[in-house]
Amino acid sequence: MLYREAGQFKTSYAADQALLPILQDRIGLLVILVVAFVFIPLFGGEFFVGSVMIPFLVFALAAIGLNILTGYAGQLSLGTGAFMGVGAYSCYKLVTYFPDVNVIILILVSGVFSALIGVVFGLPSLRIKGLYLAITTLAAQFFLEWCFIRIEWLYNYNDSGAIEVPQRMLFNVAVTGASASHITRYLVVLAIVALLTLVAANVLRGRIGRSWMMIRDMDIAAELMGIRPLYAKLSAFAFSSYYCGVAGALLVFMWLGSAEVEVFDINHSFLILFMVIIGGMGSLTGCFFGAAFIWILPIIIRTVPAMMGLDIVAATVEHIVNIVIGVLIIFFLIVEPHGLARLWQIAKEKLRTWPFPYSS
Repeated sequence: MLYREAGQFKTSYAADQALLPILQDRIGLLVILVVAFVFIPLFGGEFFVGSVMIPFLVFALAAIGLNILTGYAGQLSLGTGAFMGVGAYSCYKLVTYFPDVNVIILILVSGVFSALIGVVFGLPSLRIKGLYLAITTLAAQFFLEWCFIRIEWLYNYNDSGAIEVPQRMLFNVAVTGASASHITRYLVVLAIVALLTLVAANVLRGRIGRSWMMIRDMDIAAELMGIRPLYAKLSAFAFSSYYCGVAGALLVFMWLGSAEVEVFDINHSFLILFMVIIGGMGSLTGCFFGAAFIWILPIIIRTVPAMMGLDIVAATVEHIVNIVIGVLIIFFLIVEPHGLARLWQIAKEKLRTWPFPYSS
């Protein structure tokens, strides 16, 4: 009764092909945006906003980038962490050379350099696929990590070998640096993630997105139908790497404040891959579900012993978190291999037919 299309009529093709054709979906998205842009900044504490929501949004954006390449285009990649590093180091150099330019613009531009690097390492996808392509992107991961360490120009010859975020102002408000408030940084990250998510949703619904999915499902048949694998695969690598690069720049400039090469190691590549698998391959909504599952759930588990007044060693709590997360991952993969997004879709379909029985 609450989630029905009864009485909702489409009078044009544009209305029928809208991003959210159902009224309840539009209302739900509006509520989420109001909560995110208004209630969380007003009532969220510094820890919740700065240490939970900001990294959650950053990892969700990185998961969207990987999901575009792996979930929609069918090209397996294990170099997400390195592409995030390219965006972070590029933004650091841009801020150094263009100190008077708006830092938000530089963050968005930094993704272009990551996209270019992604195209270079995406060239082998024209000849190889599957596990062999994953090994190629893994080589890109290690090669770019080596560059971050050995090329001192990238971190301005700092003795520490780390990139340190300078303070930058926007309308006399500190956006980056130690004096930037957690609310300001959160709103910047939220605005960028919301904008890029909208762009991705529309691109995936268009000609470019359909060509990616055709290459994923059967590349030979797609080529016979006129899809050029060269443009389709390389554009998927470029689009995906751009999102990962912007996420890497946000990770350093809006959350960490400084970073060394370990921030972009292979562990982060697997972390983003787990978010995509758990959330759901080929689903933008699943990217947010996966990021919440991998990042927010462990924080909740860690706070439970403290709320109950239990005196447990921090290392023990960490082991318990790893065990619980591992068990839940296995459970969800067995119950629904298509991820949490598929469970959400099933729940919506059941709600649409309730109280009548639902058959998939």
